[in-house]
Amino acid sequence: MTMDLPSTREMVERLRPLRGGGPSDDAEAERLFSIVVWSVLVEPGDGVAGRLIAALGPHEALRRLLDGGLRTAVEAGDDITRAELGAGVARWKPRLEAPAVRAAIDLAARARVRLLVPGDVEWPTMVDDLGDHAPLCLWVRGDAQALTAAQASIALVGARAATGYGEHVAMEFGAELAGRGVTVVSGAAYGIDGMAHRAALAAGGTTLALLAGGVDRAYPAGHSHLLERIASAGAVVSEVPCGGAPTKWRFLTRNRLIAALGQATVVIEAGWRSGSLNTAGHAAALGRPLGAVPGPVTSAASAGCHRLLREFDARCVTTVDEVMELLGGEWASDDRMPGGSGALGRRSAEETRVLDALTSRAWRRTPDVARRCGLAIADVEGVLGLLAMDGAVARDERGWRRVSSAL
Repeated sequence: MTMDLPSTREMVERLRPLRGGGPSDDAEAERLFSIVVWSVLVEPGDGVAGRLIAALGPHEALRRLLDGGLRTAVEAGDDITRAELGAGVARWKPRLEAPAVRAAIDLAARARVRLLVPGDVEWPTMVDDLGDHAPLCLWVRGDAQALTAAQASIALVGARAATGYGEHVAMEFGAELAGRGVTVVSGAAYGIDGMAHRAALAAGGTTLALLAGGVDRAYPAGHSHLLERIASAGAVVSEVPCGGAPTKWRFLTRNRLIAALGQATVVIEAGWRSGSLNTAGHAAALGRPLGAVPGPVTSAASAGCHRLLREFDARCVTTVDEVMELLGGEWASDDRMPGGSGALGRRSAEETRVLDALTSRAWRRTPDVARRCGLAIADVEGVLGLLAMDGAVARDERGWRRVSSAL
């Protein structure tokens, strides 16, 4: 092998700018530095490396790699075969060069990039759901706390060659989600991604941009100013070390992080073979809720969304309230129609029947409402009381009527 590990003191000094302070002890310095080395050696999502590091720890795994002892250490990782390990060593060996590791660290320090590793307070544990393919570390430009500060996050993705319709939906979704305190996650590409980020920023919200290359270089170059804004109000994130180039393979593996960092994923506009469908596939594999925005049936730009709806059990979403429903629980809104105070699908059957028996133009007495909806008068009285507390109906001496905005 062509690389020797530096002294512990050198490790500490090199890591200090990336951690906001030095490692707590020598063992921590060795662990952190070894993680950095592994991030240079392996491509994102390398499952063999993930299993090996999980079995031995990053420093011991690296030491054995450098000493040539991995081929006889298969027993350390019960589910790693000799063939897998041999192929892994063949992949990693060409990158075992100390200058490449030093360059990645120096570039990160100059760009004021933060190194996050599992166990850090700011580490987004949602990515751990990727198992053996989880990132070994994350390189962050901006506020590292943005990865864990929000109570909810949604990935908004879509085509680079977006139509005006798709960009309009991305703008509305990004702005309103950010306004509700939801972190908007996307990939900083042209088209849907860029519009979602811009809208979240315009609303004063937090957004995360996941890159396929190092966070020290803007990609696409035309989004350099946008990425600066994202870093100032959120974070630009990658598992690829600084200096790393975005490649087609890295874009595909990057998509799994977008899906993992979103509690739900929404595809706003996508062609039949759009890369956004790859993100949707990762979200489905992780068991994350998946939504798709329908478009004109004649639009090739929405063919991928229609495919998700028809073949992959995606939820049809047309409003931000419907997007929020993907999160479930307290995030599901009671204002799901424009100007409405009720929640379609959340009303009980009796409430729906009573509302159907009312009108916003005429007052009706309780017996008349009961006759129209086919319920007992006592039951209608109870339902009307609940609807009144919800603001869906109004009452005076003439009887009851539906508030015009109620469902």
